[in-house]
Amino acid sequence: MIEVKRVSVIGLGVMGSGISEVMARSGMEVYAVDVNDECIRRGLDRIKQSMGKALERGKITKDEYEGSLSRIKTTTSLKEAVKDIDLVIECVPENMELKKALFREVEMLCPQHAIISSNTSSLSITSLASALKRQDRFVGFHFFNPAPIMKLVEVIRGANTSDETVETVVKVAERCGKVPVVVNDAPGFVSTRMHAAFVLEAMRILQEGVATAKAIDDIAKLGYNHPMGPLELADLMGLDVVLDIYEYLAQEYGERFKPPSILKKLVNAGHLGRKTGKGFYTYKR
Repeated sequence: MIEVKRVSVIGLGVMGSGISEVMARSGMEVYAVDVNDECIRRGLDRIKQSMGKALERGKITKDEYEGSLSRIKTTTSLKEAVKDIDLVIECVPENMELKKALFREVEMLCPQHAIISSNTSSLSITSLASALKRQDRFVGFHFFNPAPIMKLVEVIRGANTSDETVETVVKVAERCGKVPVVVNDAPGFVSTRMHAAFVLEAMRILQEGVATAKAIDDIAKLGYNHPMGPLELADLMGLDVVLDIYEYLAQEYGERFKPPSILKKLVNAGHLGRKTGKGFYTYKR
């Protein structure tokens, strides 16, 4: 089992920036890459804001704040980001062909010993691994949003993932203070299938006029002790991302995961949640 000291995070969106923070705070060197300087700036701003809140609440010290930031290096060059690392964590949009093309390139550029992982919340790990020659060193590494706070990490074993690869990412998750749970591969794994059923029903309830978005979310938080309501969380994830996930699950499993029209209408209107200022809720920008 390799010792992971250097990690590359591909994509500095909400999940990528959160995972970069988690890795840096645990003492690992992070090489974060995105397509342009503006995406990198936004990602670093999210990291600074998140760690700033942790500092204010006494969760970390000033030295830990500064030390963690110093361990995050950014670049727009994929070659630079992966040339000397032990673990790659991919955090790009939920598109099978996009991810496969990226993994092919990463495999050519990264060291032979490196593990390549995907933070996908729905796509089959075995299908994604089919793009690679070293399929034994590919694994699902599914963090939850917000990554610095949520304890669960779903580790997904593909058909050809080796025991050593699974053991290595489990150790990395534990080092980060997370609780890794290993599952076998299937579209949506365990967490996304369970959560999708819950969120889809919440959307249908709203669509039918049974309750307001706030009432639905309050019931989830107060009755089930969820930290966020299902519609709040969908807005945080991005409704376009949510729609892509549910359309993929519907393709794999049928009618039970079919996205409701209320979700499609919001996405078609460009109301994607927090990132656009409007989704199931309206946000100040």
